[in-house]
Amino acid sequence: MTKVNQENNLSEVKVRLDKWLWAARFYKTRTIAREMIQGGKVHYNGQRCKPSRMVEVGATIKLAQGFDEKEVTVLQIMEKRQSAPIAQTLYEESAASLEKRAQNAIARKNNSFFAPRPEHKPDKKQRRELLKLKSS
Repeated sequence: MTKVNQENNLSEVKVRLDKWLWAARFYKTRTIAREMIQGGKVHYNGQRCKPSRMVEVGATIKLAQGFDEKEVTVLQIMEKRQSAPIAQTLYEESAASLEKRAQNAIARKNNSFFAPRPEHKPDKKQRRELLKLKSS
């Protein structure tokens, strides 16, 4: 098979949304991907969908991943999970999404300055004193 035919065959492959999200390494397992879709955390072309939805090249997927929300465009379809560098070629994240994630990361970092934590855990004596203060 020539390289052009292989690329055409890849674009003709039909893959479920949960399987594509797993293959693109957004979620660690297909079960987690399915639960995120069913929970409304994934939108396909701006609408909620089912895990069995077939992915098409050029579709826009908005998904939650940890604290972040990503908006990606499907570039390639693959049903098998490959290495991370290959998985990153399956999609392209929008510039607005990248900017929003960077702003959220800065906000989370700044928020930690206003919620200081002690440098170490209290020892046994300090814990007793804390319990004494709380109970009185």
